[in-house]
Amino acid sequence: MPKRTKSIRPPRADPRPKNKLLASLPQADFERMRPHLRTLPVRAKQVFHSMDEPIRDIIFPNGGVASITTVLQDGTMIESATVGREGLLGIDVVLGGDRSTGEVMLQVPDTDAVFLSVAEFRIEFNRRGAFFEGVQRYSQAVLKLMMHSTACIASHPVHERCCRWLLMTHDRVGQDEFQLSQEFLAVMLGSTRPTVNLVAGTLQKAGLITYTHAHMTIKDRKGLEAASCECYAVVKRHFDRLGV
Repeated sequence: MPKRTKSIRPPRADPRPKNKLLASLPQADFERMRPHLRTLPVRAKQVFHSMDEPIRDIIFPNGGVASITTVLQDGTMIESATVGREGLLGIDVVLGGDRSTGEVMLQVPDTDAVFLSVAEFRIEFNRRGAFFEGVQRYSQAVLKLMMHSTACIASHPVHERCCRWLLMTHDRVGQDEFQLSQEFLAVMLGSTRPTVNLVAGTLQKAGLITYTHAHMTIKDRKGLEAASCECYAVVKRHFDRLGV
C-alpha cells in the first residue's frame, strides 16, 4: 500500500482592512487590536462626528472620501480637510481632545469602515509602538493638508482648486469613476453650486472630466495635474515623504 502523504494547508490569509494605517501594522500588533475592531457598513452623507460633540469612536475608512468641515453660525460649511483610506477620523483625540472641532461626514461613499472605541484607541496609542508611529506620521500629514487647504482657498482660483480636489479624490478612491454631488463639491471648494456648474463645464469641455447626475469620471489625469494649483503636488510630496 502506498504511503499516505500528509496534506499541507496553506497559511491563513491575514484579514487586514483596506485602511492603510491598520494594514501596515506588524502581525502581533494587528492581532492584539483585532478583537476591538468593528467593521460596519457606511453610506453617503453619514455623519460620523458632529461639531462640538463627544467623539466615541475613531474611524478608519476602507475607501471613499470623508470631509472635515467647519460649520459657521449661518450654516455655511467650509472644508478643513478630507480623509480616505490613508488615515483616520477623530484626529482631535490624537491631539488630546475628546470633542470634534468640525463636522465629519462621508461624501464619496464606499462599502465600509473600521470603528475602534476611543478607550481602546488610547490604550494602543499609549503603547508607543508601530500604531503610535503610524498615527503620528498621519497627523503631521493632515496638519500640512489643513494649512495648504486654508491657503489654497484664500489664494487660488476656483478652477485650480477644483482640479486639486479631484486629483486628491482620484488618489483615494483608486478608480476613474465615483459619485460626487454638486452640493458637496461646492462645500469643498468654498463656492456656490452655480460656480461649480460653470467650473465643471469648463473642465468637461477641455476633455479632463465628464460629470453628469452626480457621477464624476476622470478622463485626463495629466491634464488635471497641469491645470491644478501647486498645492496638490506640495501636499502629495509631503504625504509620500511620511509614507502616508
